[in-house]
Amino acid sequence: MENIRVHDKQFKIYISQADIQKRVAEVAAAIKEDYKGLNPLFIGILNGSFIFAADLFRNLTIPAEISFIKLASYKGTSSTGNVVTAIGMEEDLHGRHVILLEDIIDTGKTLHAFLPEILHRQPASIKIATFLTKPQALQYPVTADYSCFNIDNKFVIGYGLDYDKLGRNLPALYILDEDQ
Repeated sequence: MENIRVHDKQFKIYISQADIQKRVAEVAAAIKEDYKGLNPLFIGILNGSFIFAADLFRNLTIPAEISFIKLASYKGTSSTGNVVTAIGMEEDLHGRHVILLEDIIDTGKTLHAFLPEILHRQPASIKIATFLTKPQALQYPVTADYSCFNIDNKFVIGYGLDYDKLGRNLPALYILDEDQ
């Protein structure tokens, strides 16, 4: 197993790049089937979802649009408890089929805080697609309609997820090596 060091912490491989790509393609296939003829608007939540959003979007063959919004609630390895909107969204959502793209649903606080703003804009429908879900960490009633992987309540980096701004570019998912 390949181990890496990021800042002061050791990480070991958790989900391979090949397994990630296979699962993202499967989720994209499910979305293609569900949204035939609907031209959905994907909204990627930055910074973490950008790699997942790009890979998922490349796997779609249906007409679709994509936009991004920046929401943040993490600093270091834990949630700050506050959701901060840093970059707004200008798209008109009224009557649109919206799919939110998230890197990870952890406590659910970020999406729980953001969903009322989306619903206020009166989309025709709203669904959530996430790269990762941590069912054991969930504290808010947020459920992904599409999830690539359910994982344990452990700290992970790679494939868009970071540890103090580093590690997002790793093509696989790495877990904190608690034995180090």
